[in-house]
Amino acid sequence: MTSKTHPRSPSPPPSAAQPSLLKRLKSSHISEDPPSAAPDPTPHFAADLFVPSNIHRLHTEYENSGPFKHAVVEKLFQDDLLKQVKDEALAELSFSEKETDIYKVYQTGDLASLSYLSEQQLALLPNLLTLRDALYSPMFRNFLRAVTGCGPLSGTKQDMSVVSYRKGCHLLNHDDVIGTRRVSYILYMPLPHYQGWQADWGGALELYPVKPGPDGVPEPEPVPEKSVPPVWNQFIFFEIQPGRSFHSVEEVVVGESEDGRQRLSISGWFHAAQPGEEGYAPEPEPELKSSREQLTSTQTDFKPYPENVDPPLPDEPLSEEHVSFLSEFLNPVYLQARTMKALASRFVEESSLELHSFLCAPLADKLRTGLVEKDDQDGLGPSRATRIPPHTAGSGGAWRIRGPPHKWRYGALRPLEGTGPKMAVSPRWAHADVDDVIRGLQDELYPSTAFRAWLACVSKLLPVRHAEEARRFRPGLDYTLATSEPSEARLDVVLGLTPQVETQGAEGAQNGHTNGHVSTEEVAPVGWQTGEWGGWECYMAPHDEEDDPAVYRSGSSKKKNEANGTNGHSASKEEGAMQGVEEDEEDDDDDGTLLTVQPGFNRLLLVLRDEGVMHFVKYVSAAAEGSRWDICGEFEIGMIQVESGDES
Repeated sequence: MTSKTHPRSPSPPPSAAQPSLLKRLKSSHISEDPPSAAPDPTPHFAADLFVPSNIHRLHTEYENSGPFKHAVVEKLFQDDLLKQVKDEALAELSFSEKETDIYKVYQTGDLASLSYLSEQQLALLPNLLTLRDALYSPMFRNFLRAVTGCGPLSGTKQDMSVVSYRKGCHLLNHDDVIGTRRVSYILYMPLPHYQGWQADWGGALELYPVKPGPDGVPEPEPVPEKSVPPVWNQFIFFEIQPGRSFHSVEEVVVGESEDGRQRLSISGWFHAAQPGEEGYAPEPEPELKSSREQLTSTQTDFKPYPENVDPPLPDEPLSEEHVSFLSEFLNPVYLQARTMKALASRFVEESSLELHSFLCAPLADKLRTGLVEKDDQDGLGPSRATRIPPHTAGSGGAWRIRGPPHKWRYGALRPLEGTGPKMAVSPRWAHADVDDVIRGLQDELYPSTAFRAWLACVSKLLPVRHAEEARRFRPGLDYTLATSEPSEARLDVVLGLTPQVETQGAEGAQNGHTNGHVSTEEVAPVGWQTGEWGGWECYMAPHDEEDDPAVYRSGSSKKKNEANGTNGHSASKEEGAMQGVEEDEEDDDDDGTLLTVQPGFNRLLLVLRDEGVMHFVKYVSAAAEGSRWDICGEFEIGMIQVESGDES
């Protein structure tokens, strides 16, 4: 699996002659010539903010806060100023939709670029400029140091933007550690400002406790300890700490059509003092890796196949014993030699396959009915009490929540107690509990030598070791972030088990396409297939080290038009902004996405994932009417050398 890449065109340099400059505020800048005599910012802030007793109170609260040190200022600025800032931002600034594996937001460029605007352009943003200069003034930076005890903060390196979380927007778990960032902050301006933001609208800042990971490195717990909903003019800040300051932003579940609701805020970072500034010192090497650095690769716990069983040979047909075992699970069409030969030819050419109606019909029927009922029982179905379910939803009985959330979060089956697996039930769909059907696929089908032989037949690859896991991605909660294997290729085998939304006249949408054949009848996408619910499987080409490792163009139009063709390859690309940089038109045909597949039911996805290729499951939106289910298999692969006779 390969993809061509080419460098993106840089943003054009700012110029007073560019009338659209306000629409393209650039990324973080260091001002070269800060004003020598800045006006006193005190009148712009709330009364008594800088009173020693208030600073002492905030410092005490900061030191005693948890799960990591943070402070909450209930009112930061004068209300009139903040209202005018809100009005200027909405009227004069452009918000670009940005989406990666870890977030979806609407964001302006960096407001440090205000320093490069002409007087005529600045006249449109007087209050925004006033607020920015007040935030980065010596007085306020000293205030932050007094509360947090952090080191000297830069007044020249400014890093802030206006961010709008609209319906469906979210920010997943991370620690904010990048470069010289020292203090993270957010100033809330939720809309409408005259109406208090309700907790069940989403958008809360979530703070996570940590625990020692398997290697002793701290990692966040799957469930946040504290949730802070947005409040007008509220200011939250904390010192950034590798391995400690893990936080996220809950999905917003209301939209602008509902009284203009959006979670508007100004957020950014104060950086450590820069070279030439008072208090500058080179940044020491951090003791712990940042959450971003920990995502470069993962360590999969592979299991070997039995040594007393010979590996399958190239072009060797399945044995009667293998066919007998697999027929308990698979649609018989996928056990026919002719079908397997055709699939192998296609996989060798394309490096991926998507097989519809993979399981036999009685097993699929049991799963479809049982998984819908399971979501209803666990408060995760379409009639759940709140759009965003509790973090503990679906974590009882056979299922547990698997983290750490700075890499992934989803439901996984608890290990069986006692020794050995449960006794097999025949037929497989006779299990009373759907959890046992899922466990049979995970513990019996995937690790079997019969399935290994079948995979060898359809991929012409030899699975050497295997790892498999049943996964449940709950709406409004679960995801995996982009990771890659830097040194070797892997075979991914994912059996999608996500029940689909049934529509009149579209019976095929529920079962996939019958007998492995693709229907030519066009049906308008609904539910998962629109892309609006998330949960899609995404593969991306290796990235340049200078770029964000998992950025792709966003927008529902892209998602609606891709991932339902042959093998799920994308059919179109979306034009749009990325990371606040204006896109070159020539770059619109290549965004690094190799493969995107929407959640499906009873569909098997096989992908040969080359070294360096990134892979993730997009966050499942609270808009989804149920969980995204799958059995995920990862296989180390090798080649078989066939001994040949003497050629002499």
